[in-house]
Amino acid sequence: MRISLMLSFGWVATCLDPLSLFLTGSQRVTLKSWLLENPNVLGQKVLEKWGGDLPFLFKVLSVEKALSIQAHPDKELARTLHKLHPDVYKDGNHKPEMALAVTEFEALCGFVTLKELKAVLTVPEVMELVGAENVKLVLQITDEDGEEKVKPVLQTLFTKIMSASKERVTGAVDRLRSRLHKESQVRQLTVKEQLVLRLEKQYPSDVGVIAAFFLNHVKLTPGEALFLGANEPHAYICGECVECMATSDNVLRAGLTPKYRDVQTLCSMLTYKQGSPEILRGVSINPYVNRYIPPFEEFEIDCCILPQGEIAVFPAVPAPSIFMVTLGEGMMNTESPKGYPISEGDVLFVAANTEISVTSASELHLFRTGVNSRFFQAS
Repeated sequence: MRISLMLSFGWVATCLDPLSLFLTGSQRVTLKSWLLENPNVLGQKVLEKWGGDLPFLFKVLSVEKALSIQAHPDKELARTLHKLHPDVYKDGNHKPEMALAVTEFEALCGFVTLKELKAVLTVPEVMELVGAENVKLVLQITDEDGEEKVKPVLQTLFTKIMSASKERVTGAVDRLRSRLHKESQVRQLTVKEQLVLRLEKQYPSDVGVIAAFFLNHVKLTPGEALFLGANEPHAYICGECVECMATSDNVLRAGLTPKYRDVQTLCSMLTYKQGSPEILRGVSINPYVNRYIPPFEEFEIDCCILPQGEIAVFPAVPAPSIFMVTLGEGMMNTESPKGYPISEGDVLFVAANTEISVTSASELHLFRTGVNSRFFQAS
């Protein structure tokens, strides 16, 4: 069998919440169990590297309320956390990820520059929580001092904010909200100040409202992608995206959430890199397909925008792929005589070494994820 339709409940993966897999003329089985019985569909190099699992997760996110400020551990820390707290950290893998915007999409990601950090420390409520001595330390740092001098100071500041007592945080956030509402009557608030007020409405008295000042506010337009490595703080604010990540459920949260928070571990593991994150705009593979290649071997994403009546061909690759249709309808074909009608909401599994052609009956939007092509070039 070259291609099989799957029913997705959000996550497209073999771990956590397994999908239901529909095989023609057969009963429903989970994708994980089907792959264990048919490992050849993964391709030899994938089997050798990752065993009988898909190395990636694939999903669509529609974010109306901001998601938590969080980070994902690297492999070494993931193994340690899994060993110490297997009930919380359920596997020993890292979880790099990439979000490809389908609509206008906003996120917080990574720390602001030294210049911006100095401006943050003029915010009265931030100064109140970090203390005058820590503010003085930052103001004494110059651009010539380099990252290695900035990082320990930034870590101290951020840890102090995130570790502040509930009472102090509640007071600071309340005063921040009141002050900004008053000042909005006489001046235009900055974009970050406006964002902070939006977050406060969603998460009253949450330390993440204050922490947002320290993080880059990133706005993606449709077709732009943001990738996130291990130990980098981030939070998705609003919008819709297609997201792919390595197969793991490891996440450490510290703000904008009612869920369990592991503040000390998160603050100790972050890289504290400063500056705007890299935005990917894709590389054209053919007139209708853009490919987004992050610096992680587990995955890449293809975005296909196919006008009515056109054909796109996805050459065979030595690894499995997942296809997801987000708009329109058409037909998907392999070298088999049988075609597969596809329409919005369909998710499809394609075995390794299978060429796929897609013909659109209307404008068709299709996303594909698979193992990063650079993995095969390097191996």
